[in-house]
Parts: sequence; structure tokens; C-alpha cells
Amino acid sequence: MPTYDLGLEHVSLAFATKTIFTDVTQGVFEGDRIGIVGKNGDGKSTLLHLFKGTQEPDSGRVTKRNGLTFGMLDQRDPLDDDATVREAALEGREDYEWAAETKSREIVEALLGGISLDAKIGSLSGGQRRRADLARLLLKDWDILALDEPTNHLDVVTIHWLAEHLRNRWSAGAGALLLVTHDRWFLDEVCESMWEVHDGVIEPFEGGYSAYMLQRVERDRQADVRETKRRNLARKELAWLTRGARARSTKQKFHVKAARELIADVPPVRNTLELKQMATSRLGKQVVDLIDVTQIFEHVQGEASIDPDVAEMEASASRVDVVPAMYAEPQVHGSVEVAVDDLTDPRLVDAGVAEARQAAQKMAERAETQSSESSDSQEHAVETTLQVTSAAQKITVTGRKILDDVTWLIGPGDRFGIVGANGAGKSTLLKILDGTLTPTAGHVNIGKTVKFAVLSQRLDELEKLGKYKIKEVLSRYKPSYVVDGKETTPGQMMERLGFESAQLMTPIKDLSGGQKRRMQLLLILLDEPNVLIMDEPGNDLDTDMLAVMEDLLDTWPGTLIVVSHDRYLLERVTDQQFALIGGKVRHLPGGVQDYLDMTEAIKNGKDPFADEKAAGRGRKNGNIGDSATAGSAVDTGSAVISAGMATGAAGDLDADSAKLTGKAFHEASKRVAAIERKLAKLEERKAELESQMAEHDPSDYSGLGSLNEQLQAVADESEGLEMEWMELSEQLE
Repeated sequence: MPTYDLGLEHVSLAFATKTIFTDVTQGVFEGDRIGIVGKNGDGKSTLLHLFKGTQEPDSGRVTKRNGLTFGMLDQRDPLDDDATVREAALEGREDYEWAAETKSREIVEALLGGISLDAKIGSLSGGQRRRADLARLLLKDWDILALDEPTNHLDVVTIHWLAEHLRNRWSAGAGALLLVTHDRWFLDEVCESMWEVHDGVIEPFEGGYSAYMLQRVERDRQADVRETKRRNLARKELAWLTRGARARSTKQKFHVKAARELIADVPPVRNTLELKQMATSRLGKQVVDLIDVTQIFEHVQGEASIDPDVAEMEASASRVDVVPAMYAEPQVHGSVEVAVDDLTDPRLVDAGVAEARQAAQKMAERAETQSSESSDSQEHAVETTLQVTSAAQKITVTGRKILDDVTWLIGPGDRFGIVGANGAGKSTLLKILDGTLTPTAGHVNIGKTVKFAVLSQRLDELEKLGKYKIKEVLSRYKPSYVVDGKETTPGQMMERLGFESAQLMTPIKDLSGGQKRRMQLLLILLDEPNVLIMDEPGNDLDTDMLAVMEDLLDTWPGTLIVVSHDRYLLERVTDQQFALIGGKVRHLPGGVQDYLDMTEAIKNGKDPFADEKAAGRGRKNGNIGDSATAGSAVDTGSAVISAGMATGAAGDLDADSAKLTGKAFHEASKRVAAIERKLAKLEERKAELESQMAEHDPSDYSGLGSLNEQLQAVADESEGLEMEWMELSEQLE
């Protein structure tokens, strides 16, 4: 038996209703970087507590090298509510102590940026407490560091920083890391081996998450396992990983030729064209159009209807001893003049204008009072109110612009992902999209056939059903649905989301957090919306359940808008990604990495949009240039770029019909022919690169990565040209 630095010897552990481990022998050596995956409830967190010593095994023992230090980030922090952030997270360090060393300064600024060191722990939000506890842990030196869901409550920028920090925290062969997380990109970036906890055992795999998926599919194939559904989901995810996922392009850790053989009979993840056709038949041509939208918040602190992340950022600005942030979200401030008939205008109320909110509150109170009065007196009271407030007036709203003159067109079947820092205003953007919030300026045009559904971070809607059993709740819906061309019952959809038929009699209130999350998604899909908005859909789900959810969404024929800090999930379920940054919605043709490049430039004092602004000035002179989006129009700074417009054609559009005429028609025709020739050459190049990858030395990861990058570049260029061809073809008809 090997001598582990920290290990389990013949450990068994069972709780009242579940066996967690059965005669497990496994351990950690110095230099290990281990990712731990498995279903919720199978024992991942329990394993960490066994190593820490806060959980005793029923039999067997936990061994530990003398003098070894073990630090653990638990899902529940041990911080004292009455302690200040300085006392709890920095353990009393003065500013000159943590700021003098580069490593400690980076930790504090990355995790405590925008938080007052004099604030009491009890006054912090859940996300702030989590970051304070993580900072406390990382500021110490540990031989073994165990992190249980460290990316919860972190934005994409901070998650990227944490991955870099953990990769560089120890020298090669020193220290050890145990990581439990559902963030698959994070696992691939940080881990060099994986443990899968399942059925009472710990099964080891070499490599990160991508390599684990390959080995798992191969293991299942060789053993001819009965879990066909689970195997197919794993193979489908491997197919996406292998076919040029942007996040994997520079970190292929598995044998590409072997992987391609395993997925040879796996169809593409989504039939995008078919889904768009189905979505168009359900939605028509118009879904949601944001036209010249500006959203200003005049007062944010304490207002429940305003983006909580924005409110948190604004509130911290007034505190003393606030830690400077590693990355400061660019903010735009200004004013907009609004013409209103009365102070209860929703544009003023939703902008946080104090007088408007007070007037709206008084109006609501008056209406409540009038409901108890006679009909005649009620009519008189309403009439009096209208007479008092009917005079038109102009009011200037001044404050932070969460959205600054944004135009964004969302069409049928579009699958868009939105990324942004905490405090950028993502929740505000979602509320404007579904009509919950009225923008201060501009227009939001929502199609007549649109039926929204919102998967929020909260489970309030589900809590109202707590006393009912699952079977009772499902009985309220249709007996059958068509999913992926097949007739499916609500019970079958429930099983597809990981429930067992025996759970039909379980009350909603007795479900775990992950089960409630899946039930929330199921009920939304049973309502048959045609526009689905998802805010952090991966919360409380393990990696297998994330794959199940993604598989279900692959066949969902509607418009999908996803906000998430999980870049793997975001790029997996959406076709195009956008960033909300500096009040603008910016397209990310290169995926989330483009957003990280933008934030890195801003951190270094550069303007990542300088070239774009110069190009915008050129467009104002009639030169539209290349496509910036795929199937939408998006505000990218100083001008609105509409996907697919040919060079020089903008000035000759027929205003009534949006068709090209005269010289523009001739130029567009030439451009269409040129695109067709270019697409043919790109198809030949794609086939050539795929052939080179199949024949390449599988151990040359660098070479394979380079070929994969070239293949992705060809695919991106083809996609842009195809969208331009479609746009021009419509204008030429």
C-alpha cells in the first residue's frame, strides 16, 4: 500500500438512508492537483470532511503525515458575524502588511475589492461572506488545500484569476489541491487528475475534465454498461469538447484520434437550422428588439426592484476603508430628459427617482383605500388625481447608466449568452428584455406571440408549491408533449432530469437544493414558453445534471437567453456570447475569452474599444465594414453594427422596403458571389485541417492545439460569411 501524505485506509461510512463509502483506500501525494466530481449526495463534500477530521469513518482510518497542514473552504463559512472583515478575513493585518507583498495584495484586491474592511461580517451578503472566507484561506500557506465549490458567487473575471492563482500557487511537485466544483472549465484549467465519487467508491482518472470524459466513455463502452442514457450524455458532451469548443482550443488533453472514433456516430449537438425554423413557426419574425435603450439608476441603495449587484457596488462606494478592486467595472454616468404626464411614469419609477417612487407608493395606497369606498366616491377620487397630475413636464434623470444607448435585436431561435462582472447590470438587462423594467429612454419591442419564462436564481415560485407532492404538481399540466420529435409525458421528462418514478409522492418542500432547481426547470418547460431566460442555471447542479440540462436544451425550439459565470455552460448551450461592459452590449466572436481580454486591457489602463470607436467613425461616413454579430444588431460603442451589411451599401437602402437599389444592388450582388466562392474555399480548408488532425501525432498537444485553433477560425469565418450571405440575399429578393 502506498504511503500517502493524506489518505483513507479501508474507510467505510454510511448515514441513515445512504451508504457513502465502502472499504475505500485512496489518498493524496504532494504535487497532486485533483478534481472531485460525482452526483449530488454521493459524498464529495463528506470526503473533504473525512480528510479534515470533522467527519469520522464508521470503519477504517484516515492517515496524515506528521506536521501536514490542511486548509479547507467549506460550503458554510466559520466567520464570526460580529467580527470586521479585517479581523475575520485578514486576521488583523494592517493595510501596509497585505499591500506590501504582490501575492497577498492580489488575493485581497481580487476577492475583497469593493468591500469595506471595517464592515461587520454579519452585514455582508452571502457572496461577500464567501469571498471573505476564501481570502482568509488563500492568505495562509497550506500543504494541502481543499476547496468546496470555490467559484460560487464569483464572476468570470475572478474565476479566471482564481484558476491562475491555483496553477501558480505552488512550484511543480509541491503542495496539493483537492477541488470540488461543477465548473467544468475550471476543472480543466486547474486539475491534473480526477476522482469520480460514485456507488460507495472513489475512481481515479488521469488528466483534467476533458480527459476524464474520454476515459469515462471508453470505460462505459468496454464494460457495456446498462446506463445507456448516462453514457450517451457523456458521449454527447465529449463530442462537443472534441469538435472545436473554444474553451478547449489550447488545452486538448486527450487523444484526438481516439476521441473522434468514439464519437463517429454521435450527431452534432444541435441542429441549429431546424431549431430556428421551428422557433420561427412559433414566434414569427420579431422576438425582442432593444432600440436606443438607456437605463439610468438615480438611486439604487435599498431599492428591491433594482439589480442587487449594482446596488451592492453603489452602496460600497460610500463606505470608508474600501479595498480597491482588481478589476473595476467601467461605469458611465450621465443624464436623460424624460417628458412625463405625471410622476408615476414607470420610466421614472424604474430609474429610482425618489419623488416618482413616493408618488407611486401613495397612488397604490390611495387605490387600496378607494377599494373600500363606494363606486361614486372612487370615481371622483381617481378623476381628481388625474386633474392634479395631468400637466406634461420634462424631468431630467441623472445617475449611472447601466445601459447606454443600446440597440440589440434578438430573433427567433437565437441562443445568446450574456457575461459580465458583478455590478455590470446583467439582471437589469434581463428585466428590460422581458418587460419587467421600463427603460429610461428608448424602446423595447416585444413580439405579439412571445411567451416568456424566467429561470431565476431564486426558488420563490417553487416554494409556494412546497406542500404539494410532485405527482400533484405534474397533474396540472398536459398529459403529453413532443420533445425531439417524440411524444413524452411529464413523468418521462422528470426522469430525464434525474428523478426516479418513486419520487412522485415526494413533497416539493422535501427536495434537495439541486432537485428543486431541476424541478423548477421542468415546470418552466412544461409551461411551453417560446422565449426562455435563464439566470445562473447551473446553481446547485452537479456535472452530470448539468449535462442532462444541456441535452434537454439542445432540442428546445425557442429563443434562449442565458446569464452565467460558468463559461463552459455558457458556450455549451448558446451559439453566440455577448458581454455587458461599460453600459454596452458587446458581441464576443471568440467567446468568453474575448471578454477576459477586454477586462485585462482595462486593468492595464488600455482602452480595448479604441479601434472599434475609430471604425465607428468610419461607418458614419458610409463604410459599414464587416459583420459584428451573427444574426443580430448590437451596440458596440459609437455605432450600431448590423450583421451582414455589405461594404458601402448602407447609404442606398430603400427606407420603406429595406431592399437594395441601384448601385448598392449591383455591389451587393458582387459581394454575394464573392462570399459563395470564399465559402467553397473555406470548406476545402476545413476538410484539409480535419484530415491533418486525424493523422497528427496524438502526443503532440501543442501541434493539435494549433490545428484546432485554425479549424475554429475557419468555422467562425464561415459562420460570419453565411450570415452576411443570408442578409444580403433577403435584400436582393
